[in-house]
Parts: sequence; structure tokens; C-alpha cells
Amino acid sequence: MHDIGFAKHDHTACVSSAMDTVESYCSENKVQLTPARRRVLEILLENHKAMGAYDILALLSAEGLGSQPPVVYRALDFLTKHGFVHKIEKLNAYLACMHPGRSHSPFFLICRACETVAETKMPSDDLLTAAGALGFQIESTVIEAVGLCPGCLNEAKA
Repeated sequence: MHDIGFAKHDHTACVSSAMDTVESYCSENKVQLTPARRRVLEILLENHKAMGAYDILALLSAEGLGSQPPVVYRALDFLTKHGFVHKIEKLNAYLACMHPGRSHSPFFLICRACETVAETKMPSDDLLTAAGALGFQIESTVIEAVGLCPGCLNEAKA
């Protein structure tokens, strides 16, 4: 078992399920999951943490899959465009989506101490109601909340 966000889970099943979903999506939508794109996604899934592009590039380079920044940025652009990866603006980093292939409005909880990021479902009803009252139609949202994860909170109290 590994931590995902702030909870324990079966890491092997999680990675396998996500990769199966992504492969099916790519096949059904006739988009190519190149070796570099696949490996970038695998790295993010394996680590289950937000990672900067240059951290990913270092791993790709060590594996002989590319040593130039455009390789990782093109892969991240593709993965983000198709909803397999999210950009965490606060950390200038990327995180594998926990719900790949499904349309959703993620809400990110970022620990200010350990920088662990958890993806959860955004309470969209309130936001949709507020936007609707102003005559605004929301097309996409990203909310990042910063605080302390359970582990860091317990350490701070000790």
C-alpha cells in the first residue's frame, strides 16, 4: 500500500487501472500515446506526487527517452489537454489525474509543509449557482487550496 493524496491505496491496481483507461481513451479517440507520453504519465502515476517538468525530464533522460525540455513539455501538453494530467499552478508542477477520461472539475488540496497534493471533487453546485446568477457559463475550473495534510497537522500538534 502507498499513500495517494492523504490516504492509503493499492498502488499497483491504481497505476494499472489508470493506464488501461488512458490506453482505451487514446484508441477510441484515435490519438497517439507515444513512448515519451506514456513514460511521462507512468512516472507521474508511479510517484503519486506533483512533479516539475525538469524533475520528469531528469528521469526521462536517465532512461534514454529524451534530454531536451521540449520532449517533456510536449508530452505534458498532450496529457493535460486530454485530461490525464493536471497542472498544479501553486507548485508549477504536474500531477496524474485520479479520474482520467472522465469530465470533472478537480479541487486540489496542497499541503504547505510536505507539498503533498490530493485531488478531490469540487463542490461545483455552489460555484455553478453563483456563476449562473451573474449570467456566466463556466467551461472549466481549477481550485487549489493550501493548508496542512493530516500527517503534517499531527506533527505540528506534537
